[in-house]
Amino acid sequence: MKLFGPLYERALTWARHPRAPALLTVLSFAEAVIFPIVPEVMLAPMSLSQPKRSFWFATLSLFGSLVGAVVGYLLGHYAYELIKPLFESLGWIDNIDKWVVYLRDIAAESPWKAFWALVIAGFLPIPLKFFTWAAGIVGVPMLPFLASMAVGRGKRVYLIAAAVRIGGARAEAALHRYIEPIGWAATAVVVAGIGWLVLRAQAA
Repeated sequence: MKLFGPLYERALTWARHPRAPALLTVLSFAEAVIFPIVPEVMLAPMSLSQPKRSFWFATLSLFGSLVGAVVGYLLGHYAYELIKPLFESLGWIDNIDKWVVYLRDIAAESPWKAFWALVIAGFLPIPLKFFTWAAGIVGVPMLPFLASMAVGRGKRVYLIAAAVRIGGARAEAALHRYIEPIGWAATAVVVAGIGWLVLRAQAA
């Protein structure tokens, strides 16, 4: 069954839209607050279609993610109880609560442990909202929180930009050819990453 090929072709169409940079920034912002789709679905094809602008696109995505991370943090800190029923209806409450327990425990030991945990979280291909809300609920200090989001998410977006800039048309051709196995492999990595995070949270 071909699943990722058609999605990739649709993402390429979006990426060529005249307002694609603005859409990428908005998507990155929304993903850090509540939206379930990671911004790489637009960043990668946008970078592939215009390799010379790949680092600019990555910067826009990072900016949107950081602003969204602050909003998610503030909502988690000040409005969690109000919005909690919505998360329960969406099935997100378990993921958020597990990260709250994990972050609260390690933040009590050392703020630097919380920093590195959030750096890893920002780098993983998992929607950022679970971590931004949990950090706000726990009350992770704002400066380490923003630094961790910048480092973790920055690694992701700039690595994508660098890979595209170096690979150019060859990277696009390879991605077209191997999009299905790459997509399923990425899915397996996400599932494994979620399992690892859940086990760490339960062990904490």
